[in-house]
Amino acid sequence: MNAIAAVALAVFLFVNGAAHFVRPGYVRSLVPAWLGHARLLVAAGGAGLFAVGGLLLIPPARAFAAWCAAAMIAVFLVAHVDAFPRKRRPVGVLNIVLNVAYIAWAVMVAMTS
Repeated sequence: MNAIAAVALAVFLFVNGAAHFVRPGYVRSLVPAWLGHARLLVAAGGAGLFAVGGLLLIPPARAFAAWCAAAMIAVFLVAHVDAFPRKRRPVGVLNIVLNVAYIAWAVMVAMTS
């Protein structure tokens, strides 16, 4: 079961990493203005998602990769919390709740690997 959760998390990260390059304008709009360097952060985030997704597919690296995934998603959560005042409440709440669930998913993979 853990292998399925890990592979599913890897696919999730690959899809989100691809979004950083396929729809960079949208992803840049999620970067808080106070961070600056949105173009660089989006490219680095996309590359990081691909790298961590790839590591999740290597069983000996799985726990490390899952902790990295949890950390990356936690960093992305900052963008959703920052955008919360500017979003419609249901959408903002949903984004935050989903990101917390994604973090829990990654932690579960890390702790069972």
